[in-house]
Amino acid sequence: MKNQKHLIAILTNNDDDIYCFRKELIEDIINAGYEILISCPDGEKFDLMQHIEYRYDNPDIDRRGTNIAADLKLFFHYVRLFVKNKPSVVLTYTAKPNVYAGIAAYILGIPCISNVTGFGSVLNENGFKQKLIMTLFRFAFRRSACVMFQNLTNMKLAEESGMVKGEHMLIPGSGVNTERYPLQPYPDGGDGKTGEKVVFNYIGRILHDKGVDDYIEAAGRIKADYPQTEFNMLGFIELTEMHYKQLLESLEEKDIIHYRGSLKDIKSFVAVSHATIHPSTYGEGMSNVLLESASSGRPIISTDNPGCMETFIDGQTGFLYHGGDVDALCEQIKKFLALPNEKRKKMGEKGREYIKENFSRDIVINAYLEKINSLCK
Repeated sequence: MKNQKHLIAILTNNDDDIYCFRKELIEDIINAGYEILISCPDGEKFDLMQHIEYRYDNPDIDRRGTNIAADLKLFFHYVRLFVKNKPSVVLTYTAKPNVYAGIAAYILGIPCISNVTGFGSVLNENGFKQKLIMTLFRFAFRRSACVMFQNLTNMKLAEESGMVKGEHMLIPGSGVNTERYPLQPYPDGGDGKTGEKVVFNYIGRILHDKGVDDYIEAAGRIKADYPQTEFNMLGFIELTEMHYKQLLESLEEKDIIHYRGSLKDIKSFVAVSHATIHPSTYGEGMSNVLLESASSGRPIISTDNPGCMETFIDGQTGFLYHGGDVDALCEQIKKFLALPNEKRKKMGEKGREYIKENFSRDIVINAYLEKINSLCK
């Protein structure tokens, strides 16, 4: 049993990130004899973690903002947090914790394990803003004890740009707990024109770079020729994207899109669906939505975007298309609708086996524990 005085700090920007993707890691770190400090803005998902003993910090993080004063305030918040709690190792996730907590840890001599959960919208930025953000990443990551990447494309970009110089490794995203996302019974379904409805889900933030405009456009086109289809959208609307609220209300009235909002548990909607569509052109790390959907036995229709294309086998467990090409998306949806429902079910079952073999959360947890143990010797 490790010394109980060793404290491991986990820092991220959203309670979903803690509960949905790090809960098992937190539990296993505690079971290994460490204490845990979680620094993350408060959210309803913490209600689901009352059985876990941890210290808590509630930082003020403007996830998508570029206010220098607010970012400096966050940096000094992390400095004070580390001085007060004296963590032995810091684990950082998402952009601002990676940068500002990473730099704070370096200044105070605390080893930091950074996780690149994707470069987000940064890769779609131009000019000075992109250069500044990538410079901040470079400054932080070159001082990390270890940088973990969730897809090979991001790792190669970091290597070629000089963003990393020390230890770094590739892990299978956040992994997926295949017991928490078991194989769901596959629903009956017709061909989209007759018989039982065929249900598609978009699961994720309502954000332009996630491809929601392509999903909406494709839904309208498909519904015109395949009236026995249903297109759901599940997830919260970003504060910077609130114009989607009125649009989704209008599409609901026209029976094109059913916006289900942000839910604590999406399993009931996955259970009644036939496939998950993820039209992302975002700077993904590894799409947890796709890992969880595939683990649940649902075929995938997604892009050739890094962090998406790795989660399924084109033509066997899902269908691949070039991100941003709505015509191609519609063709893949039609190809899926042309399949017998039993074939769709078999694709989903094969997809789950692929996930179990390649994306188990245990792989990720073991990589973290090995590194934490080496840093706490």
